[in-house]
Amino acid sequence: MSSENFCGYENIDEILFSAEQIQERVHQLGEAISKDYETKDPMLISMLKGGAIFTADLTRFMSVPLTLDFMAISSYRSNGNSGVVRILKDLDESIEGKEVIIVEDIVATGLTLSYLVRFLKARNPASLKICTLLDRVVSRIIDVPISYRGFELPDVFVVGYGLDFQQHYRNLPFICTLKTGTR
Repeated sequence: MSSENFCGYENIDEILFSAEQIQERVHQLGEAISKDYETKDPMLISMLKGGAIFTADLTRFMSVPLTLDFMAISSYRSNGNSGVVRILKDLDESIEGKEVIIVEDIVATGLTLSYLVRFLKARNPASLKICTLLDRVVSRIIDVPISYRGFELPDVFVVGYGLDFQQHYRNLPFICTLKTGTR
């Protein structure tokens, strides 16, 4: 499917990952997680809003019983310092003693995710792993252990497949860049 099929989205520049590439990779991730958790009952924690579409597709490719919960966090600058994290929506269920997988749309600096991992580990899960669709390793400031990775992303701003710019473009089935001057 080309970008021309998306009326009103004339700012799309280059498609980095097609819908077909994404679905194939998400299928592979779902199979890998299912194999690793074949005797366990993992709890997936989807990070809102960007991770919702990825999580929905990932769960459909998983063949093991699982539970699902959602969190929303915000990272912002305060007094010139970045990495201040706020919990906007906390979990509805306890994770104590559970096999937990955080499902992210994109990991860049690692600052927010590092905070989240510490926050969740304090709740005593049996295990805690990370699954991300996109990994922007070149932006990493804090190393975070990613167990399941979809694609490595160069240092570019992308939208689509859950990722947004001013709350738009999330519905695109592919991941793309925007034309210069759009942002």
